[in-house]
Amino acid sequence: MRCKYCGSYNSKVIDSRLSDDGMQIRRRRECTDCGKRFTTHETMEDTPVYVIKKNGGRQDFDISKVRAGIVKACEKRPVPIAKIDALLNNIENEIHGSNNNEISSEKIGNMVMMGLKDIDDVAYIRYASVYKEFKDVDTFMKIISDIITDKRG
Repeated sequence: MRCKYCGSYNSKVIDSRLSDDGMQIRRRRECTDCGKRFTTHETMEDTPVYVIKKNGGRQDFDISKVRAGIVKACEKRPVPIAKIDALLNNIENEIHGSNNNEISSEKIGNMVMMGLKDIDDVAYIRYASVYKEFKDVDTFMKIISDIITDKRG
């Protein structure tokens, strides 16, 4: 690491600390040439994940797009933000933990639906109606009857 004061590449680490979320290391360094101290932050580099869309196109995975869909489905529902954040973390961890650099938008949609089904029935139906592109009332009624059956069984 180059010293920001004298430009030397000779420094030593004098202290390392893990961030609260465990995703970053803060290192306190000292330049061995000028003696000044400075801080660096080290983070793990993510391998990009690409989403394969229904039309065959590809785009970078963006968790904020998933968040927007979930928040819209949960609009005006008593769903705590902590539950939404936990669902998003689970989805993101599963996607990045799969060691695949591609995932279908269908698989992401199914992950969201399964998560919403456990959180809030109405949010699940809202998301499913957009994601599954309901064509008629019968499809809508089938989803509702499936939820009712699950609640009873």
